[in-house]
Amino acid sequence: MAKDIIYNEDSIKSLDWREHIRLRPGMYIGKLGNGSAADDGIYVLLKEILDNSIDEFVMGNGNKIEIDIDQREVRIRDYGRGIPLGKVIDCVSKINTGGKYDSKAFQKSVGLNGVGTKAVNALSENFRVQSFRDGMSKLVDFEHGVLTNEEDIKTDEPNGTFTSFTADSGVFKNYKFISDFVENQIWNYVYLNAGLSIWFNGKRYFSKNGLLDLLTRKSNEDQLRYPIVHLKGDDIELALTHDSHYGEDYYSFVNGQHTTQGGTHLNAYKESLVKTLRDFYGKNFEPSDIRASIVTAISVRVQEPVFESQTKTKLGSTDVGPDGPSIKAFIGDFIKTRLDNYLHKNPQAADAILKRIQQSERERKDMAGVRKIAKERAKKANLHNKKLRDCKVHLGDSSKESRLETTLFITEGDSASGSITKSRKVETQAVFSLRGKPLNCYGLSKKVVYENEEFNLLQHALNIEEGIENLRYNNVVIATDADVDGMHIRLLMLTFFLQFFPDLVRGGHVYILDTPLFRVRNKKETIYCYSEEERVAAINKLSNPEITRFKGLGEISPNEFGNFIGENIRLEPIILNEETSIPKLLEYFMGKNTPERQEFIIENLKVELDALEDEMQAA
Repeated sequence: MAKDIIYNEDSIKSLDWREHIRLRPGMYIGKLGNGSAADDGIYVLLKEILDNSIDEFVMGNGNKIEIDIDQREVRIRDYGRGIPLGKVIDCVSKINTGGKYDSKAFQKSVGLNGVGTKAVNALSENFRVQSFRDGMSKLVDFEHGVLTNEEDIKTDEPNGTFTSFTADSGVFKNYKFISDFVENQIWNYVYLNAGLSIWFNGKRYFSKNGLLDLLTRKSNEDQLRYPIVHLKGDDIELALTHDSHYGEDYYSFVNGQHTTQGGTHLNAYKESLVKTLRDFYGKNFEPSDIRASIVTAISVRVQEPVFESQTKTKLGSTDVGPDGPSIKAFIGDFIKTRLDNYLHKNPQAADAILKRIQQSERERKDMAGVRKIAKERAKKANLHNKKLRDCKVHLGDSSKESRLETTLFITEGDSASGSITKSRKVETQAVFSLRGKPLNCYGLSKKVVYENEEFNLLQHALNIEEGIENLRYNNVVIATDADVDGMHIRLLMLTFFLQFFPDLVRGGHVYILDTPLFRVRNKKETIYCYSEEERVAAINKLSNPEITRFKGLGEISPNEFGNFIGENIRLEPIILNEETSIPKLLEYFMGKNTPERQEFIIENLKVELDALEDEMQAA
């Protein structure tokens, strides 16, 4: 330690609740982000407020929630009991204050640590809460967590709580809410709370049949091997089926929280599913053959859940409650009894599951030799080729926070990959270089993934051969030129991911890198423009500007590229909404030419030509 560093009483700092949250926001809401990923901080803020309203519904108070998002302002109104008026300020500004510590008032609640609402308050430019209770109302306003106003008001409004906030633009840089992410979040809430109506910007979201509705929307009815199995018990609900897609799709929930990283409950479900089906059929099938092409959702409710982070994406609890059985035993007993009974009563479904398992078994054995050769080729290639410029973070020994920041850029050509490689953040950003256009794999079997060198090396770089649980990079970014060839490469890469690794896309890991089309600059200032509108605005702002049109990534120097893949990176997420059917999507864009697709191309070509004409006239 350097001798000139003084360590004494003055070195010890005590921060108040607001300062601590603002200094270390990641401790409370995970990564910050700009809204381009479903787990970015602004959606966590929304979830923290919604969780309180959901808990009111679960406790039998109010069956309607209203959400409005206007630009960056979020407004939420529930019709529960309303926060006790004398405690409104404490509940939103004092850590470890809330009704959820009283187990009689809130059983099996989503949030139990009394932090969530306070984090939203501290990380908002403006934060307002108004509680309505029996003809009286308490309204409080905060700015950056500092109380600025409080009022006691008589009211005719029905009981409940209104909350509004605008996330702090100084913490969340260049952020925006993407409606698809919000809608997916809301759908999960209504699936898990049958009978609850949530209105988002005037549209109603409602589910009558819970997880059965979820799986019905998530699966492709034309490819189901048997009707969806829907089982419900005390504090547990399950829906499952098999189809013909590659991979395994799991939607797991604890106390209404979408546990995107799984946890003890999902592990227990996978184990008990394998054991139950092995026992039922009397055969020691491989777990991977049983779970291949499965689409399933499971929801459990436990007392005092322990999550592995404040964002509650992975359950760490081992028991369902202080006096209850282990989660493994609880889920195992339910699956063993209820699923076994279902299969005995529904022999057609049992026969369909058996045939699906046997098909997976044959496919795995047929692929064994090809996979072995492909692994050897990949291992040998990794020693010599330069396709992958890896980052310093390795997921096996890095922190969870570091893993969330890892990115793999997939690009084409030496010049483009060279620019990204030289300007990237080597700690967390890696580059995979394609050689020419990738193969159009639509309609091909997964055997092509192993036989095609590009695909084989890419799946090994991502470590997704056995699924995405050990995904090596949290963000997979397709970085291509903004021209016809670049668009074609994007389409071919998306076809590869959607056909063979759809859970990578469903999990929100795949993005398109948005790079500037123009550089407008004079001697004093440089502005990078991502659209014609931004270019016009930049020209109007700068005097005597020089205008450069970027046609390819290789034209952008490494020094400039650092501006576009660093803090100011713009990513367009690939989002599969509730109505998306992957087989139909691929058939439409990559299948036989149809009048519908021709019309789509012609209409979009007109738009591009009009934009090009405007650009030429302006030049």
